[in-house]
Amino acid sequence: MSAPKHKPDEATQLIDEMGRRARDAARLLALAPAAAKEKALLAAADAVSKRADEILAANFRDVAQAEASGLSKALVDRLKLDETRLQGIAKGLREVAAIPDPVGAVTAEWTRPNGLRIARVRTPLGVVGIIYESRPNVTADAGSLCLKAGNAAILRGGSESFHSSRAIHACLADGLVSAGLPEAAIQIVPTTDRSAVGAMLAAHRHIDVIVPRGGKSLIERVQTEARMPVFAHLEGLCHVYIHEAADAEKARKIAFNSKMRRTSVCGAMETLLVDRKVARSVLPVIIAELQRAGCELRGDGETLALDPTIRKATEADWTTEYLDAILSIRVVGGIDEAMDHIARYGSAHTDSIVTEDAGAAEKFLREVDSAIVLHNASTQFADGGEFGMGAEIGIATGRIHARGPVGAEQLTSFKYVVRGAGQVRP
Repeated sequence: MSAPKHKPDEATQLIDEMGRRARDAARLLALAPAAAKEKALLAAADAVSKRADEILAANFRDVAQAEASGLSKALVDRLKLDETRLQGIAKGLREVAAIPDPVGAVTAEWTRPNGLRIARVRTPLGVVGIIYESRPNVTADAGSLCLKAGNAAILRGGSESFHSSRAIHACLADGLVSAGLPEAAIQIVPTTDRSAVGAMLAAHRHIDVIVPRGGKSLIERVQTEARMPVFAHLEGLCHVYIHEAADAEKARKIAFNSKMRRTSVCGAMETLLVDRKVARSVLPVIIAELQRAGCELRGDGETLALDPTIRKATEADWTTEYLDAILSIRVVGGIDEAMDHIARYGSAHTDSIVTEDAGAAEKFLREVDSAIVLHNASTQFADGGEFGMGAEIGIATGRIHARGPVGAEQLTSFKYVVRGAGQVRP
């Protein structure tokens, strides 16, 4: 049975109805006790485990359709679920349940000379719309984080993961019902029709913020058409820079893990920058290990001089998010040249320096303007779960409100609570 289609006017009506239900649910969620939200998430995690066969069967159907349609291996990998990844989804739900509830937290308070007591208090955003592609685990991550932050969520997954996402959403719905929370707190758009995306982007009366997670074309469309604020998750043009004072073994391990642990994630390294002073000593070992693992390498002239079997990099390679076992390599003349390359070609996502020089490390961490900067660590740590946030909706690369992994805390705003004793302004 194929997914139902909706005409543009039908899609607008559908999103309008979903938005009204979400708005009503959001009012209740904003006041929901932390224990109820925790109960819902734990019950959802149990449901994922109990319904494993059902979810995997739905995913098998999605994967088969994706392969038949010629979807790339990298995107199929993002889509595919197995027992281990399913256990990871359940684990993520339990971790989100365990993190402190951000709603109502006082982030600052002070007393004015006139006696007014002022507090800045975290509050839910309201209704969050999430538009994402391929990865069905985003259904659980986005739904759980929105719930933890007291927000209602409207999820619109990609057509590739339609059946998988619906199966996971059913587990979230089970959790809500078991905790006595409104089932409309987490809704999933029941159509693959692209007109539903346009309807969501226009639904500013019902949706307070949009979080897109997907390819460049999706992000650009959302930023162009959205009538509400956007938490942009741009492409992951991530870099590792091997400084002249790098430990060679650390450099080898970090470079390999950054690229090959999982090539399809946004935190995968796409360009390796190596200081000219150590290129001859460290690059050949790194190149050989990557090639043995099946990674296609593209390099600048100095890299090709070390290994002429490598394909020559073009200007387009420095701006390409491969999401595959392909890596660009460039030899640079020092930390300033490395940072200039990152500033020119990077996407402000995640960048790492490998060095034993503390001063160079601090310079890189201070001056590279990316959402995540690392020292002597793999770029694959660019993940909300690895940051202790339980999960993430995405890595926000903008500079307003949320930046970096968007977890429960980042899905809140704040209000000022002012307590007086009869003061009037002169």
